[in-house]
Amino acid sequence: MAFGKKNQEEIKEEETKIWLCQSEECNCWMRDNFTTQEEPKCPRCGNAMEASQKVLQVVDNNSIYYKS
Repeated sequence: MAFGKKNQEEIKEEETKIWLCQSEECNCWMRDNFTTQEEPKCPRCGNAMEASQKVLQVVDNNSIYYKS
């Protein structure tokens, strides 16, 4: 008998488009589906960001401000 074990759902991960800050001093990144601009600026330092990919947990954005 095992105590403390719960039936946990498997965490879904997938290759996700993200934006990385181009500044050497800043390590900020954000998911593409949480941006409101085609080419966003870094929310921390204001520098340009570049598109990239990262394997992340699946998170849906149900915001009405999401760009389609």
